[in-house]
Amino acid sequence: MKPVQSELKKWMQQNKNFKENYTKVREEVLTDPEISEFLSLHPQLPQKEINKNLIKLYEYKSQSKQCDRCESVGGCINMIQGYSPILRVENDEIHLVYEKCHKLVDAEKQREQQKLIQSLYMPKDILNATIDDIDHDNQRGSGIHELLLFLENARTELPARGIYFHGPFGVGKTYLLGALANALKDYHISSMLIYMPEFVREMKGSIKDDSINEKINYFKTTDVLILDDIGAETQSAWFRDEILGSILQYRMMEKLPVFFTSNYSLQQLEEQLATTSRGGSETVKAGRIIERIKQVSKEVKLSGKNRRES
Repeated sequence: MKPVQSELKKWMQQNKNFKENYTKVREEVLTDPEISEFLSLHPQLPQKEINKNLIKLYEYKSQSKQCDRCESVGGCINMIQGYSPILRVENDEIHLVYEKCHKLVDAEKQREQQKLIQSLYMPKDILNATIDDIDHDNQRGSGIHELLLFLENARTELPARGIYFHGPFGVGKTYLLGALANALKDYHISSMLIYMPEFVREMKGSIKDDSINEKINYFKTTDVLILDDIGAETQSAWFRDEILGSILQYRMMEKLPVFFTSNYSLQQLEEQLATTSRGGSETVKAGRIIERIKQVSKEVKLSGKNRRES
């Protein structure tokens, strides 16, 4: 009989502890300021319903509400990460539901906005550039002014022309356009940043898997197209006329802006585009490309110190 008596005594002790703990927890739950306020707003709730849902009330009490105890979505302490508990009453019954907290909503919004910026082979520091981080020096003042003017106009209507930034190596041409892309996403305007030398190789490689037309159509239709370092790539007549020419022609007709960076002025770029791999010169075809560039962008010279050396 000893084992039975021992187990019975043990159960009675545990049962006593359970009752004590239950009473203690019930008191903590019902005196919680938020729960007290909730119950005061619903005086029609019968005591039986309150007692039946003490676990729900305790679950609500023990969690963070709208991130008041969470530093981030990843550090959320709640049962459902990123969701905040809410108490409701329907048909005199207590319900505990979960809704997205504001940190999760903000994080999802940022992810959606980030999708608006696509890139081909652009450095991470360029993709993270911001308007606020731009150094507003006198030498680049006119270029920065033109960029800010474009952004101001884009708030109400996307301008038909971008900017053709040209100037020496390292004056911050690419950084300006990275900052532009990040600013545009706040207006829900998509952009595509392309490093031209890699773009040429990408298009050549796309011939093999028949994806070239799909990619060309994307570059044609994105809200703002940004072509970085045009003129630095080894051009072929095929790429100049069939790829670059086709994209610029479409965007010119649809009044979609293009931004460029280059070490060459438009006059110098025309000479570059005219030179063939065989040493000849195709000035008419090169001139056609330059005219399209002028239709989709405004030429702006940037000067200043080489910021990559500082």
